[in-house]
Amino acid sequence: MGREDVIADLRAECAELAALCGGLVPAQWRVASAFYGWSAWDEIAHLCYFDEAGLLAATDADAFARDTRALAGRLARGEEISAIARERYGHLDGAALLAHWTPLSARLADALAALDPRARLPWYGPDMSARSFATARLMETWAHGQDVWDVAGRVRPATPRLRHIAHLGVTTYRWTFVNRGLPVPEPVPRVALDAPDGSTWTWGDLDAPQWVRGPAQDFCLVVTQRRHVADTALAASEGSASRWLAIAQCFAGPPADGPAPGVRKPAA
Repeated sequence: MGREDVIADLRAECAELAALCGGLVPAQWRVASAFYGWSAWDEIAHLCYFDEAGLLAATDADAFARDTRALAGRLARGEEISAIARERYGHLDGAALLAHWTPLSARLADALAALDPRARLPWYGPDMSARSFATARLMETWAHGQDVWDVAGRVRPATPRLRHIAHLGVTTYRWTFVNRGLPVPEPVPRVALDAPDGSTWTWGDLDAPQWVRGPAQDFCLVVTQRRHVADTALAASEGSASRWLAIAQCFAGPPADGPAPGVRKPAA
């Protein structure tokens, strides 16, 4: 898939989440999820914060660098990113916050679409290409969106957009171990996932001794740390593949631990 496909899917992912949030009643906006106790309001505020940062990265690298230094200083003083976002958007109720985020996410997609495909964007880790940046924003929108689906108690439909997230999950195999200071088991396991359309998405060598298989949506839930592998239909060979799924992390930042078994089971 090309960059244009990723950006179109980013727009669609944002639109789907906006439609879900548009149906929340006021009380639902403040219900604590199993994701660090964040509410639907916190999830959208988080997306607002980093979509605004993404817009700076795509349009004004110097302003992004200043913003990054300010954020790093606050985090170094022990402030939580959730509290920082609450401070910035706390004057908005759920409906107003959604009204702020919806055009913001569209502006970010527009800015990414206008860039040369080879353009490099600064971020909180290594620079990324415009395509990789769009994929990362799609993944984060999907992951935080899952927390809102959980609060709403609704079953989320699987879409072909999952392929972007699954690909990111596979390509961060080595990163998952390196980020924890662990040796990287080689080779990368073969991954075969059941796509929403009934086809199979595959990565890796057919002859790889280690393997992962199962529903694509379940794989995405595990690598974004929204479900424990035991609460999914994924299967993996004993050894490095199973060790990977236990700590898989497809997003940047320090090592994070996903939920324990049974903590975040899907809605019935």
